[in-house]
Amino acid sequence: MGLLISKYFPDLTEKQYQQLAVLPELYADWNEKINVISRKDIENITEKHILHSLAIAKIIQFKPGTKILDVGTGGGFPGIPLAIVFPDCEFHLVDSIAKKINVVSEISNAIGLTNVKAEQARAETLNEQYDFVISRAVTSFPEFLNWIKKNISLQNHNELPNGILYLKGGDLTDELFGFERQIQLFEISKYFEEPFFETKKIVYFSNQKN
Repeated sequence: MGLLISKYFPDLTEKQYQQLAVLPELYADWNEKINVISRKDIENITEKHILHSLAIAKIIQFKPGTKILDVGTGGGFPGIPLAIVFPDCEFHLVDSIAKKINVVSEISNAIGLTNVKAEQARAETLNEQYDFVISRAVTSFPEFLNWIKKNISLQNHNELPNGILYLKGGDLTDELFGFERQIQLFEISKYFEEPFFETKKIVYFSNQKN
């Protein structure tokens, strides 16, 4: 765990490394009670969930005070790893399944995260404004955009204009057709060398791009 994270994020604090290091064991324990991560992935959680989530930190350094919504967070990805790396930002993690949100709350409390709010909710029902909306492939991009475009604030504070940071894999040509002027694709394989990331991308959308 430590070597893989420190390989790509050498400047984290000792506290951040410790918080990240205990996640695999915490999730393994919770997964015995509530299946929040597929059985085949739990053994590779550092690479397939924690590091994958942290790919977002390779393309943006959220400034203190940034408000971030994680939609369909499941057991807390990508929100919890990012909340560890950006302790001065506010993270709102939502999922429609109560037992998954319970895991998010328990793990956040266990590692002492004070910048995470976990809530059982559907994105369509949220009315708050955020600087960024993050997610890991909960649905097709056009449908996702319809859910949350109302929640993106127009007041920018970061180097990237406010928008969506969507972790997705595979060929996205058809899914992103018509959005080309508002989207930038980041190949995660440019940041992480493990084979798992060869087809993984971050879709960055902003309605302020043209």
